[in-house]
Amino acid sequence: MSKPSRLDHVALAVTDVPAAVRWWTEHFACRVKYADATWAQLDFENTSLALVTEGQHPLHLGFLVPDASAYGKAQTHRDGTKSVYAQAPGGAIEYVERPTPPSP
Repeated sequence: MSKPSRLDHVALAVTDVPAAVRWWTEHFACRVKYADATWAQLDFENTSLALVTEGQHPLHLGFLVPDASAYGKAQTHRDGTKSVYAQAPGGAIEYVERPTPPSP
């Protein structure tokens, strides 16, 4: 198993996801990939930002990996990703496996 080297996203806690989405999209060049009342993903040119409500997801750094199950019992999320959360010095990390897009 190789060491993860690509940061996929950073997760920040907010109290109002829709208001936070409006603020980030007004102030930065990003695209809303997904948003609901408890979670949003904003895509930037070089990474993504997850906006979460406390209690839904831990604050964390997400790293892209080819197989999340190599790091433990992977959970499938509503956006089709699979991931495993783990503790690191200073906080939580998430090993994220993104679904392979269908071939054209």
